[in-house]
Amino acid sequence: MPNIKSAIKRVKTNEKRRAQNAAQKSALRTAVKHFETAAANGDVEKAQAAFVEASKKLDKAATKGLIHKNAASRQKSRLAKKLNGLSA
Repeated sequence: MPNIKSAIKRVKTNEKRRAQNAAQKSALRTAVKHFETAAANGDVEKAQAAFVEASKKLDKAATKGLIHKNAASRQKSRLAKKLNGLSA
């Protein structure tokens, strides 16, 4: 445990941010899984709604620096490809 006041504060803020990042990443993964299950079931309407939600979360995560922007773009591309495969 740190003794210096600023180091104590850093420990607190790091823990708080770690928890927020974990929650956001979890929500992101959940949104992607919702799309995957809707796509697997062949439900086009649910898949489209889930795709929009997952895309939003991916973009926001990339903006916040939670994931790299290229990783977000790659995931969105793969999800869109699956969605287009359902529609066709």
